[in-house]
Amino acid sequence: MSLRLYNSLTRRVEAFAPLDPACPTMYLCGPTVYNYVHIGNARGPVLFDVLAALLRRRHGALKYARNITDVDDKINAAAAAQGVPISAITDRFTAAYREDMAALGVTPQDIQPAATTHVPQMIAMIEQLIEGGHAYAAEGHVLFAVASFPAYGQLSRRDPEEMLAGARVEVAPYKRDAGDFVLWKPSTPDLPGWDSPWGRGRPGWHIECSAMAAAHLGETIDIHAGGIDLQFPHHENEVAQSQCAHGGKVFARFWLHNGMLNFGGAKMSKSVGNIERVHDLVRKHPPEALRYALLSAHYRQPLDWSDALIEQSVRTLDRLYGTLRDLADADAAPAIPQTLEDALEDDLNTPLALSEVARIAGEARKATDAGDRARLKGELLGAGLALGLLQQAPEAWFNRGASGEDDDRIQALVEERTAAKKARDFARADAIREQLAGEGILLEDTPQGVRWKRA
Repeated sequence: MSLRLYNSLTRRVEAFAPLDPACPTMYLCGPTVYNYVHIGNARGPVLFDVLAALLRRRHGALKYARNITDVDDKINAAAAAQGVPISAITDRFTAAYREDMAALGVTPQDIQPAATTHVPQMIAMIEQLIEGGHAYAAEGHVLFAVASFPAYGQLSRRDPEEMLAGARVEVAPYKRDAGDFVLWKPSTPDLPGWDSPWGRGRPGWHIECSAMAAAHLGETIDIHAGGIDLQFPHHENEVAQSQCAHGGKVFARFWLHNGMLNFGGAKMSKSVGNIERVHDLVRKHPPEALRYALLSAHYRQPLDWSDALIEQSVRTLDRLYGTLRDLADADAAPAIPQTLEDALEDDLNTPLALSEVARIAGEARKATDAGDRARLKGELLGAGLALGLLQQAPEAWFNRGASGEDDDRIQALVEERTAAKKARDFARADAIREQLAGEGILLEDTPQGVRWKRA
């Protein structure tokens, strides 16, 4: 089966074939590092992590870039509010972002460019745009002339007048047209800045991604991914400035946009204040359950985020890891089943893939033949591998966050309860169960003996 992906540019599902069959290219818009990211910001990295792994299996290699925006007015404001250098903000939250993504099982991208280390490339691209008549300098600023690019609005399917009516645009006397956007802006002495032909200043947000993508992946890339909230104006502006700077060459052949997370009936957003920070969530819940929850809806659809969704994901993983624990005697290496690959190759259908995981686990629980048990265990591990799930030992999942001494104490109580039951001291056995339940320890009587897990 060929890989088929929904291309936001054409509004249809298309067969994907990279320009270089041996190494596709993919770019994902990364964070602006002025604070901890919320769980909605993690949806793209988790989903496209699954796609990246699929592309590597299909093609043998992948050049995957995800940027860090470390020069931005929000960063400047945060540094000023705290009375610290800009780098104190960006270094702290870049490290926190990487730590949080690692907790969610996101494999580090091949290339992680930072905006501040690519300012020369941004200046060079702006100079190309001015030379080509697509940008102009005015009062220390450089602006992209939207009217110079007739295809502007093709990605978001909006005409310029509608975009102006629905967007927050800065009204400034130095603009030729209200929709023209900033490529370069002047910096006061208290702000970060770089020398340029237009004076000391700093880049606009949109030019950063265009320059970094071109520097590391080339003038035309196979896949550009990001949240649907970035489609306009960020991605629309990337298309315009990149194609104009590169003589009309296609910037991105496929555009993939993930849907937003909703929380309490509204889109999760820092500006609204209805956010759940990844940094907090990975300390309150098993990170693997958060990853499972993020994969539970199709990437193009909205996802309703709630405590109930997290709890359901934990219970599902309990069952799956319980199945692997019951298969401990079966010797098997991970083998990704074709049915799961087919689901992922159908526009990254993670809900269907997760249903395949459940189906395999269900068959494994019923299997009695040693060969079938080994085959199904291998398929379950392989299916998990493709999704970034089920890669820890069952004991580690069930005993998460526990110290060895606490484990020994709990196991001793479990064994004492078993002995009490054998001695028909049911009052003591019940008391131990209630004690453990009060500590959040659940007991499970199985044919293989009593097992316990943390709720």
